[in-house]
Amino acid sequence: MTRIITAIENQKKDPQRVNIYLDEEFAFGLAGYLAAWLQVGQTLSEEKIKELISEDLLESAVQKALHFLSFRPRSISEIRKNLASRDIPESVIEETIDRLQKNSILDDQKFAQDWIENRTAFRPRSRSALRMELKLKGIQDDIIQTALEDIDDEALTLQAAHKYIRRLEGLNKLEFRKKLSSHLARRGFSFASINPVVTFVWNEIQPTADHGASTNNEDNPWNI
Repeated sequence: MTRIITAIENQKKDPQRVNIYLDEEFAFGLAGYLAAWLQVGQTLSEEKIKELISEDLLESAVQKALHFLSFRPRSISEIRKNLASRDIPESVIEETIDRLQKNSILDDQKFAQDWIENRTAFRPRSRSALRMELKLKGIQDDIIQTALEDIDDEALTLQAAHKYIRRLEGLNKLEFRKKLSSHLARRGFSFASINPVVTFVWNEIQPTADHGASTNNEDNPWNI
């Protein structure tokens, strides 16, 4: 069975899409580029109609995923959950993810590495805390392990301490140790890492009261 295209009209709310009318009745909407080869009077088989609708659904899912990605980098799991929440069929979600991966737009390995680099630069935390964050993002264990290979907890503890010490200016040694230790513990660092770092930083800042690293979060693309 075939049907005849009787009208192709631009959508008022979205000029990038058109409405397709078959046999004088509205049939479905399409992305403009998918309808570029269609014309009034053309006949479409039921198979071709289903193919066009399927292609449009995939294109819509891809655009939704790209919009979601425009705010910050996302993991594959985050994209999958976001699209599922929009009632997009599972088969279309997987096809969308496959397309984004093939175009190097989705890459969990890069996501994990970038997440760790961002945290290290702006809000340092322990290996265990980083591991937990990445697991919550749906990153697989083997990818997390690879991303954490070169991470040194002691160096991260010191970096986190340097980023916080300006808030502790004027405190005596006891209060300084208490507040800095608590801050580092909240970042997931162990006592074995915290104790020597707190002592080192306290001794380090004694010559100049204005010593320490900036806590400025400018140019943080993740906003985390």
